[in-house]
Amino acid sequence: MNNLLFSHSYFMRFDPKQWATGQPYPPLATIGAAALMRQRGYTVSLFDTMFEESAEGVIPHLATGRPDFFIVYDDGFNYLTKMCLTNMREAAFRMIQLAHQQGCIVIVSSSDSTDHYQSYLDKGADFVLLGEGEETLLELVSAIRDGDDNFARINGLAWKQNGLPVQTAARKVMKHLDQLPLPAWDLVDIERYRKVWMDHHGYFSLNISTTRGCPFKCNWCAKPIYGNRYNARSPQHVVREIKMLKQQYRFDHIWMCDDIFGLRPGWVEEFADLVEKENLRFKFKIQSRADLLLQENYVKALARAGCENSWMGAESGSQKILDSMDKGTTVEQIAEATSLLRQHGIRPSFFIQFGYPGETKDDIDKTIRMINHLLPDSLGISVSYPLPGTAFYDRVKSELKGKTNWTDSDELKLMFHNTYPPSFYKQLHRYVHRSYGWHLALRQIRQLLLRPARLTKQKLRLAASIIYQLPAAIVARQKLKKLEHGNY
Repeated sequence: MNNLLFSHSYFMRFDPKQWATGQPYPPLATIGAAALMRQRGYTVSLFDTMFEESAEGVIPHLATGRPDFFIVYDDGFNYLTKMCLTNMREAAFRMIQLAHQQGCIVIVSSSDSTDHYQSYLDKGADFVLLGEGEETLLELVSAIRDGDDNFARINGLAWKQNGLPVQTAARKVMKHLDQLPLPAWDLVDIERYRKVWMDHHGYFSLNISTTRGCPFKCNWCAKPIYGNRYNARSPQHVVREIKMLKQQYRFDHIWMCDDIFGLRPGWVEEFADLVEKENLRFKFKIQSRADLLLQENYVKALARAGCENSWMGAESGSQKILDSMDKGTTVEQIAEATSLLRQHGIRPSFFIQFGYPGETKDDIDKTIRMINHLLPDSLGISVSYPLPGTAFYDRVKSELKGKTNWTDSDELKLMFHNTYPPSFYKQLHRYVHRSYGWHLALRQIRQLLLRPARLTKQKLRLAASIIYQLPAAIVARQKLKKLEHGNY
């Protein structure tokens, strides 16, 4: 009982928008758990579903490797897995069935299985890890190997006993993250990831997690794995991993996939010092908050370390909506943080969320005006998405009739009653992108016109963009108006 086959449930081909975008990242949490088990003497392998066409792709791995355990361990550091898309859930169910047929002991760890462990047990999983999974996984597999079936003593676990689901007490999250081994990067076909990145973008990006959890309490944000705790690796531990990745895999760019990067006082400054000391040259992007990005020492250190893009959870241009979300930030802070980032050469990008309960046309207009005035470098738009375990979910769950998750990340379906029907918000997404694109192109060509008056290919491309974007924005606006007035 020593052979472990790891996998995860994110099939990028089942998410058409993300497949077209071409920004795949290795399953970080999956290879992290595999590294821990290998450190403790287990034989580990990986069936990486990222580029697979179907769940049946696992069959050769089950047949040739003959694993004792099949472990679906989702990458909780990737926001796409937190959404619990039904395409991925069905793929996970199918892999569980196939592994069960091969006689494997099946273990599952994910946000979705933590929230709906009975569904996974009903589909054939033997055990579900609830919350942060590494220590629970190690204790469980070791117990089974040693013939100990007293699973009730293992915290953070669900299984069936006498045909009924049971669960143990919650497990506390780990505080000392430096004690974990570096992820088992060698299990990943890195060259396949590199090719997709180079073909789509001309550079190669990898992902690193420096922290776990988020202490803030936005009432729509589900945290089934790490909760509201915030624990960080040391800057030294992170830099050691970056050095290894740079030497072995020659990346150009890193996505720091923390919910909030560098929240602890002094962490980013120490990280920047170490990056400079080791003469590491790379660019990276982060996720942060407007209030944190108002600290100039923090922003200076980010720039010094190589940060080129900071994604900010702006969410809305209406203070009323931000307050309803318990966001804890202000519209003014969003504008100030945007300005400060630009002063230090970091591109600001916004996450925007439409459709929060109580949002009116006036709130929507304020958000659009904020976007077109501040013109972030990039824009990610979604609609409010109820996830179990949140106050927001509890508020709207009575309205979730049958459909509680999107099929893929581009479905953008509002699943509860609001000011407008779901079709309005889908069109709103299109219009805001068109309007933003036109304003962005217009600003760029104005900046170019301030330079020496010379016709360049760049100016011609921008002029063509304006010619395209304006009519497209007008048409999108007309369609939105019809939906706004009930013409569905």
